[in-house]
Amino acid sequence: MRVIGIESSAHTFGVGIVDDGKILAKEKEMFHIGTTGMIPAEVAEFHTDNAAEVINRALKSANLNYSDIEGIGYTRGPGLGPCLQVGYLSAKTLAKKLKVPIAPVNHGVAHIESTRLISGMKDPIALYVSGGNSQILKMDNKPFKHYRVLGETFDIGVGNMLDSFARELKLTPSWGSSIEKKASGGKYVEMPYSVKGMDFSFTGLLTKAVSMIPDVPAKDLCFSIQEAAFSMLAETTERALLLTNSDEICVCGGVAQNSRLKQILNLVAKEHGARFGFIEGALNADNGAMIAMVAERMLLAGHSTSIDKCDIEQRFRVDSAEVF
Repeated sequence: MRVIGIESSAHTFGVGIVDDGKILAKEKEMFHIGTTGMIPAEVAEFHTDNAAEVINRALKSANLNYSDIEGIGYTRGPGLGPCLQVGYLSAKTLAKKLKVPIAPVNHGVAHIESTRLISGMKDPIALYVSGGNSQILKMDNKPFKHYRVLGETFDIGVGNMLDSFARELKLTPSWGSSIEKKASGGKYVEMPYSVKGMDFSFTGLLTKAVSMIPDVPAKDLCFSIQEAAFSMLAETTERALLLTNSDEICVCGGVAQNSRLKQILNLVAKEHGARFGFIEGALNADNGAMIAMVAERMLLAGHSTSIDKCDIEQRFRVDSAEVF
């Protein structure tokens, strides 16, 4: 089934096309936040300006015409309201024009399921780490098939924390990837470590690291903030692995592009004879292909939504979304 997926939850307007789970296209335009962060209305305007061009580019990349499309998927949430609205309206317009079914997709489920399917995993412990989310999840079939949250951040996502610290250091671009580069050759300095059972917290770590900027070399701070944050995530992921008697771990979301995080998680998996899975960097970043993959499975299962009942939900939790 040839399905277009539209992702617009934050700074990326992404369009992907899949057919029988195979990715035919993944195109995007990304609003560059610089060192100031995002103003949702400005990002939404950027998405509006680029939506048609990105959709056309995806069709060209897949060597398809509009008439070849059999279904539409879009990010229902979670995300920034004005940004979600652009993707939602684009998807509704396409579905009406093409007279094809439409499926609203949970952004977190799309990250997890695309990683699980591409890496060939059955039922992994999933560490989902992005700007707005940091959660440890496992599939649960009661009361419906969904990802149950085993642990999560008490405050901000690890990606948000790293991006915020990059802005404090005035790194360009002010993203976690700049922290990873700056950390090369750094030495560890003591940092707060906040784990409560299966949950964790990052604001204390961020506050402490920012307070040390005048006195500690930037590369040491970048190295240390990564080591502390990733160790917290690894500890809780390992605990989830043991408590659920699982034999697979996967990592997904924007922060899953970080090579140091994957190195630490791979060591955890090896220690317990578990398989470790992840996907290529570009697919960990927000993209339309992951939306298309989940939408295709929803539509094939007969789970489409009438156009007049489609909507967005800014706080659409991953554990409230049914998985097909």
